[in-house]
Amino acid sequence: MIRTILCVVALILAFTAAPAAESPVRFGLTAVVVRDDLQLYDRWSSYLSKRVGRPVQFVQARSYREIMGLLQAGGLDFAWICGYPFVQQRDPETLELLAVPVYEGAPLYRSYIIVHRDSPISSLAEMKGRVFAFSDPDSNSGYLVPQAMLAERGHTPQSFFRLSFFTYSHAETIEAVAEGLAEGGAVDSYVWEYLDGNQPDLTARTRIIARSETFGFPPLVARLGIGPELRYAMSEALIGMTQDAEGRELLAQFALDGFAQYPPGLFDSIRDMADSLRQVPLVEPPPTQTVRVIGEVE
Repeated sequence: MIRTILCVVALILAFTAAPAAESPVRFGLTAVVVRDDLQLYDRWSSYLSKRVGRPVQFVQARSYREIMGLLQAGGLDFAWICGYPFVQQRDPETLELLAVPVYEGAPLYRSYIIVHRDSPISSLAEMKGRVFAFSDPDSNSGYLVPQAMLAERGHTPQSFFRLSFFTYSHAETIEAVAEGLAEGGAVDSYVWEYLDGNQPDLTARTRIIARSETFGFPPLVARLGIGPELRYAMSEALIGMTQDAEGRELLAQFALDGFAQYPPGLFDSIRDMADSLRQVPLVEPPPTQTVRVIGEVE
């Protein structure tokens, strides 16, 4: 925990060291979202920079908790997070909803429970006593939803699985199941489907045994306290991506229809589910091992 705090402080000092006129806009991402295609994020950074009128850099941290800490401390201006950290209580509130991705015609996604393709397991109930991989302790699809599924059966992860662990990446959860490191896992449906289109050799070694109800797609948020002009410019840049060829090409690379504005109530079902469990994940993420900045400042 101390190392994480020191890392956050160091990042904030580094981010605020440049002259104000040249300071980049900092946009947070986690390994839950980012895969290996850094060129795609570099192109998106360049695209947003031109439309916002300031350099935009993506900053990747290890976990949602670290991204939320950077947002709260002022080290980030925007972030692509998850519905679960978005609905968690903050006093005072430090975030506002900026935009929501639209995927296959709606701002919705699911949690998938997956197993190895050769596994005899056909339901979550058959996972009792097995090894299970979660993504992030603040992930809706990768942790909160499977917890709720277990709670309906009167179990917790500790009482149900022989062993469970966090990968801090939906892609790595898929890999863990494909490689036999875990007998099952919970992943974001969008990530699984995206990889199924781009790395079918990986997803082909897994099989979906359960699909949850739909939830609000992981949102993009703005830190309260940034200027309204910057917030408006970023919102317009994101929502306007469907209006030009370069933006549409980037959206196609992400397998998204676009970004749009929706009311915060889109995430009420996640809040209700979290409240029903009456718990906050107690697992402490490890200190950040790598923080990558994507997008060069000219």
